[in-house]
Amino acid sequence: MIRIHEKTLKDLEFFTVLNQVSEHTITTLGNKAVLSILPIESEEQLLLELDYVNEYLSSFDNDNRIPNHGFETIAKELKLLKIENTYLEVSSFQKLVSISLTTNSILKFLEKFNEYYPNLSLYSKNIEITKAIIEQVDVVVDRFGDIKDDASPLLSELRQSINKLKGKINSSFSSALNTYHKLEYLDDIRESVVDNKRVLAVKAMYRRKVKGAIMGGSKTGSIVYIEPETTLQYSRELNNLEYEEKEEVIKILKELTDYIRTFLPLLKNYQDFLTKIDVISAKAKYAKSINAILPEFSKERSMYLRDAYHPLLYLTNKEKGEKTFPQTIGLEKSSRIIVISGPNAGGKSITLKTVGLLQTMIQSGMLIPVHERSKVCLFDRILSDIGDNQSIENHLSTYSYRLKQMNYFLRKCNSKTLFLIDEFGTGSDPELGGALAETFLEVFYEREAFGIITTHYSNLKLLANELPYMQNANMLFNERSLEPMYKLVTGQAGSSFTFEVAQKNGIPYSLINKSKKKIERGKVRFDATIAKLQKQRSRLEKTEQSLKVNEKKKLSEAEKLEETNVKIQKKLESFQELYDSNQRLIYLGQKVNDLAEKFQDNKKKRELMAELFRLVQIENSKRKKVSAKQKRAEKAKEKQIKQEAEKKVEVIRKEKKAAKKKEVKVEKPKPILKVGDRVRMHDGKAVGSIDSIEKGKANVNYGMFTTNVSLDLLELVEAK
Repeated sequence: MIRIHEKTLKDLEFFTVLNQVSEHTITTLGNKAVLSILPIESEEQLLLELDYVNEYLSSFDNDNRIPNHGFETIAKELKLLKIENTYLEVSSFQKLVSISLTTNSILKFLEKFNEYYPNLSLYSKNIEITKAIIEQVDVVVDRFGDIKDDASPLLSELRQSINKLKGKINSSFSSALNTYHKLEYLDDIRESVVDNKRVLAVKAMYRRKVKGAIMGGSKTGSIVYIEPETTLQYSRELNNLEYEEKEEVIKILKELTDYIRTFLPLLKNYQDFLTKIDVISAKAKYAKSINAILPEFSKERSMYLRDAYHPLLYLTNKEKGEKTFPQTIGLEKSSRIIVISGPNAGGKSITLKTVGLLQTMIQSGMLIPVHERSKVCLFDRILSDIGDNQSIENHLSTYSYRLKQMNYFLRKCNSKTLFLIDEFGTGSDPELGGALAETFLEVFYEREAFGIITTHYSNLKLLANELPYMQNANMLFNERSLEPMYKLVTGQAGSSFTFEVAQKNGIPYSLINKSKKKIERGKVRFDATIAKLQKQRSRLEKTEQSLKVNEKKKLSEAEKLEETNVKIQKKLESFQELYDSNQRLIYLGQKVNDLAEKFQDNKKKRELMAELFRLVQIENSKRKKVSAKQKRAEKAKEKQIKQEAEKKVEVIRKEKKAAKKKEVKVEKPKPILKVGDRVRMHDGKAVGSIDSIEKGKANVNYGMFTTNVSLDLLELVEAK
């Protein structure tokens, strides 16, 4: 049986979570039900509740969304149905019809999609689907909320008589209106309505001349409202008929109520079912908002929360647009107690509360925000001592209150207990309080209880290091900036960084040094060693992360290379097929060419035809029998391969042309021109010989004429 004290629920802010979940409900009863959620005592029932929420959560990600479950509470109607000789109003019947329609639609849906929602479908099978309530109310009440004329023969007869009488009243009133209007007894407005009756607006001076009942007058007294005598008789008859109609309607409603009364247990089931669905829906919507899942349940007593988020902190940071740091922590038989140490504001208490709150949530039928590889187990009792518990009402100090809590823990702690203690042993003399805390921790350890504590006491860190089933842990700090990294690492105690933090905050080094001398040298060395180890751990963490990133990159590149290799292999196979096909065609072409040469020599047609026919038969015997559709497919494939090959060839040709253009021409060393060499100009074709060279210019003789040209503009054709 699961027992979690109300104080623990408050310490872990469980009721704040319930308030957030209740915001996702859509009914009043659902809201109340959520706010009254407590840890579920039966393990079997708990697992079912978690399955319900998980199935509802899955409906958000598929096309088969569970129908709307909104309804108006029928608590008042259920109370009235329990009392004999009472009857429901039309509005109440409409609520009953609405709740029946809503329940039926969900029941039919779950019956249809029982493969998607097996547990919800099984839960709904105990509730009857019936149209009897809907059909019976439909016989009596129309869609506008009025009693139908044919609800009973007497009502139909009465309403016909009423309609006829109203016709007579209107006719007689119109006659009186015309008569007195002609006599000019009426005011300009002529008529009005008083008590739902048409009346004549008679001028006050003529009121004695108009026969009828005076129904009132205007504020000024200038008009008197009179119901004509001719309509009075009909009005009395109408009142009688309307009274009878009202009595008949009440009789019909009583009969309908008596019929519905037989469905009282079913209607109560309907309301309970829809309330339950509203609670499940709210839990699922909340789970979606915090990315919660249903983790695996461990068969043994062990838990492993990977990338666990504190839901309240996660949602607060989400609104602010800030990052929330998840924690990974595990408890099992080999390490059932964890001692978290380290400086303040590093996230120790949040880690403690995260574990406690998530454990309480999962044991209350709620999904939790952890990684899918996480594992959870159930505890019979969760004990907590978190925060400043000074009691003004009971005149107890923090330490006295904590001692009372420890006494309670000692009475209740066993192997099926999870205890959570923040700042264990504080509130008294450090030496004495630490010694007492160590004794308490040894008792919890001997009783094989599971737990997490946070502390600054060195003796508790040493104890965790000495005992085999206890483990140290610390919150990582940046060794340079001394800023918290909000990451829990197990296996090593954390330094409080007392002197380092003091130095960072501007405390003179001389005072810090003086303080160090005041305490035992061994304790300072112990804390310094822990601090050094923690810094090394931090650097190793960074190296590990860097290696993981590189490993991921290499795996990604290897996958890409594999994909490229597969693609190249496929293309090689396609090109091999194309090559084989072309080789076959070349072979056939050579054969046909040989036959053509032979025919040219001997001119024997019959021999040629026989050879050709034999060649065709040989080729056809090699072919597989394929359908016309397969032939078309093969031709299309062959065509595609050819097109791809041509594209590749075209690209290669273009690349070669571009490469040729880009090739830098290797210039030969320019020859030294001498007298007698045959030369020509760079941009000319005529060849001449050099007669003389003077000051970088040459006299070139072309036979018909000579010209003086710069040596740079000449190129050698033939040396002398």
